Amino acid sequence: MDNPNLGGEPGSLSPGITVLIPAYNEAESISDTVNSLLAQTVQPAAIIVVDDCSTDGTAEVARAAGATVVRPPKNTGSKAGAQNFALPLVETVWTMAIDADTTLAFDAVEKLMVALDEKEVAAASGFVVPRYVRTVWERGRYVEYLFAFSFLKPVQDFFGKPLIASGCFSAYRTDALRALGGWSNRTMTEDIDLTWRFYFAGWQVRFVPDAVSYPIEPHDFKFMRKQLRRWSHGFVQNVRLHWRRVLAVPTLRMIVAVAAWDAMVASLALVVLLPLMIVLFSAPILMVAYVADLPVVLAPILLGAIRRRETARALASIPGFLVLRAVNAFFLLEAIWSELIVGRPLRLYEKGH
Repeated sequence: MDNPNLGGEPGSLSPGITVLIPAYNEAESISDTVNSLLAQTVQPAAIIVVDDCSTDGTAEVARAAGATVVRPPKNTGSKAGAQNFALPLVETVWTMAIDADTTLAFDAVEKLMVALDEKEVAAASGFVVPRYVRTVWERGRYVEYLFAFSFLKPVQDFFGKPLIASGCFSAYRTDALRALGGWSNRTMTEDIDLTWRFYFAGWQVRFVPDAVSYPIEPHDFKFMRKQLRRWSHGFVQNVRLHWRRVLAVPTLRMIVAVAAWDAMVASLALVVLLPLMIVLFSAPILMVAYVADLPVVLAPILLGAIRRRETARALASIPGFLVLRAVNAFFLLEAIWSELIVGRPLRLYEKGH
């Protein structure tokens, strides 16, 4: 640990924001993350990198870039575990969590903090755009994010219940975060779990579209598979864990129900029903159903792309989106089958990028 005097008792928090960066073998990207934080219009009071027993030079690179580095006695096994290890060291009113492969727009912290000025808000997250858009998987994720963060998230925020404060870039009230015990590792998606627990405790969560982050997304199927499995199982695990309390929060109940229905029904249609009908009726023409909803989906995607002046990139990435959507559907069905039917929950946390 670089600074053993970091810390602070509840009630003695100082103004400002502390950034926590969980990192395992992130020597190639961690300096970019730290540098983007140091270049912010609102400077963090502290930047703490949790070197989760990396086997590369993550700690040395992070320290050279200007971050404080702490290291648990053994690998914590998850991002939640790494973040919780550093949470007692936070001395500021605000805590930010950002992935070690994520950079920020120069004013992202400033933009995000505006939402936290509201006393009832415990967490806020921003817009996410893949840093690289080259392979079919990165292009698919780019379009997926354009749709989610240009349409779904604003709608959810309008109703006061964003489904998730994204784990790659979010800020929290430190006292509220500590009151909930920090991040939980009982599911594969600690950010969904934390967001919903804030709602159950009476807090609000906000989405800030002007606060932009740029994570490195999976560039090939090997890494995408790890991410999709973790996200799919994590969503199912959270629904199973929290469904009773979700039912007691009307707006959250509606948003989760829509997400769950879409995940199950759309996935069944894409992976099971359409292929079965094409084979049974010898009707390849039915493959057009895979793109039947594309005109509707394209509207918010193109609006988001136009605002970002990336229309050509968005159009060129649509084929990747169609591929990723089908693959994502498969992993959602696999998660539902494993978690709810045969009782084989996913417990091993594997990061993919």
